[in-house]
Amino acid sequence: MRQIFFDTETTGLNPESGDRVVDIGCVEMVNRQLTGRHLHFYLNPERDMPEEAFRVHGLSAEFLSDKPKFAQIVDEFLEFIRDAELIAHNAAFDVGFINAELKRCGKAPLHECVESVRDTLLMARDMFPGKANSLDALCRRLEVDNSNRGLHGAVKDAELLAEVFIRLTRGQDSLVIDDSASSSSGRAVSWRSWPSTSAPSTCR
Repeated sequence: MRQIFFDTETTGLNPESGDRVVDIGCVEMVNRQLTGRHLHFYLNPERDMPEEAFRVHGLSAEFLSDKPKFAQIVDEFLEFIRDAELIAHNAAFDVGFINAELKRCGKAPLHECVESVRDTLLMARDMFPGKANSLDALCRRLEVDNSNRGLHGAVKDAELLAEVFIRLTRGQDSLVIDDSASSSSGRAVSWRSWPSTSAPSTCR
């Protein structure tokens, strides 16, 4: 099974009001083993960077001004994730933003490219009801080292999510254990349950 751990950083919380993706990170896993293949883009959002967003990820409008626009990397991005299961933390947020970017490019929504999506935030809420289930909280609870996370970054967060996912689904201590015959558990989320661009939760 091919899975892509996936994260974005953005200029804000609502793609419908003009917020844009500025950072995309993807980490590939096949049969529960990390392959070492990553895909990472900083993107020019073609707009200013609100201070609130800058405090989260530290990406300034000046830094992003010479980076590619989403339309310039969209084909490479779609090819990398094609036919995989996407795994994200609060997947509705990331998928909503990517679908908004795809719509601007005249491309079909993500569900026409990937096999399915899995939301680790929903998984964690099922397993730890009433507890904090942000990525940082899960790292602490599951003893995943996030000491060098600092500011949010798409690739780093996708890497942390891969380790969290393994521990959520198997209790496995390391991604290097070869146990690919075992099946993973967790909730797969229906695409039909999400609006195409809305971001209902901000728990990252």
